Amino acid sequence: MKLVIIDGQSGRMGALLAERIKAAKLPCEVLAVGTNAIATAAMMKAGADQGATGENPVLVACRTADVIAGPIGILSADALLGEITPAMAAAVCQSGAKRVLIPVNHCDNYIVGVPEQPIGDLVAAAVLKVTDLCGGSSC
Repeated sequence: MKLVIIDGQSGRMGALLAERIKAAKLPCEVLAVGTNAIATAAMMKAGADQGATGENPVLVACRTADVIAGPIGILSADALLGEITPAMAAAVCQSGAKRVLIPVNHCDNYIVGVPEQPIGDLVAAAVLKVTDLCGGSSC
């Protein structure tokens, strides 16, 4: 299974996802795609198997991903302080992959019915969902 983690800004959320996915020992390839080099480096340091940076890697990775994970902003053009381009958002939305989205209520997007939670708790829930999508212990 190919898991693509997309993150931007500092890459903190993506790094936490990569670290916890690898700690769960799921038999999947973790591809970290940062919208900037800092985000990619953070996810690689956290244990991602491969990494790439920028718009084109997002477009390419979304074509072959089984699961895409990241903040919900990856669905919205100009999100993450403008780091998500319209083409990136379209690639995520049009991908045949399952999407595991972390609901971050800021940057003028609010997910009603979802209470504010610490990022660590949200990432833990995302890891559980990725595990579930892998069929429990194997992908």
